[in-house]
Amino acid sequence: MEDSSAYIESGILELYVLGQLSAPEMLEVERRAAASPEIRRELEAIEIALERYALDNAVEPRQDLYAALEAKLNPVQQTSFTIQPPAPVAVVKQSNKPLQYALAACVALLVVSGIALINAHSKLNQAEQQIIALRTEKDRYASSMNVMKQTNAELKTVADMVDDPNWAIVPLAGTKTSPASKMMVYWNKKSQDVVLDKSRMKLPEHDQAHQYQLWAIVAGKPVDLGVFDMKTDSAQLLLKMKEVGKAEAFAVTLEKRGGSVNPTMENMVVFAGVSI
Repeated sequence: MEDSSAYIESGILELYVLGQLSAPEMLEVERRAAASPEIRRELEAIEIALERYALDNAVEPRQDLYAALEAKLNPVQQTSFTIQPPAPVAVVKQSNKPLQYALAACVALLVVSGIALINAHSKLNQAEQQIIALRTEKDRYASSMNVMKQTNAELKTVADMVDDPNWAIVPLAGTKTSPASKMMVYWNKKSQDVVLDKSRMKLPEHDQAHQYQLWAIVAGKPVDLGVFDMKTDSAQLLLKMKEVGKAEAFAVTLEKRGGSVNPTMENMVVFAGVSI
């Protein structure tokens, strides 16, 4: 009983009545109908329902249809007989409801699929933007962490310099050319390393055509220790310059980019002697 009910509810009987099944499937329906009164009654009910629908939707043929048909059959000469239209009969109009439903379902599916595709594309774009934002934030965080690590390492280096007697801490003061300028130089008399402390550097900003140049005064003569830029936005605290074994003083001048062989004295911004 349950098997017959499930078979009826599957919709295969409607397809059978409409002639939409294959030959093996139609034979299977007929076999089941012969074995099950319930299936047989359902088939009869479906057939009656379709017949009623056909009668309710029957249309009478046009009166000129038969004359047109006769003209087609006798294009050269008219014979003595004429085709008489038969008495009006009900012409079963094949239901196109299944086709309409299928078409409507296809259109609805296309609309739903289109909306789903648009939504998916929008969500994909949002996800991509979120991923980009997360990557940017991650890179910014990693960069900040690297800067903090570098800063901590450089601060530790400065602390070690203060405790190491081999390091001379030389504070350079401003000159008449730039009284407000100042900076700090660390010089290791043993290793000959020279390091600038950019966190304690206060020099005027310069243009792209110029750079600052550090000089060591050795035996009364200036020795080039390299050029550097004044960048207030730089996260770097320590800037390593050229080595020098002996130094009586340190000075900084503003020179053309790349440096000069000899310092431009009128452009000297800071100067300090070394106390040994």
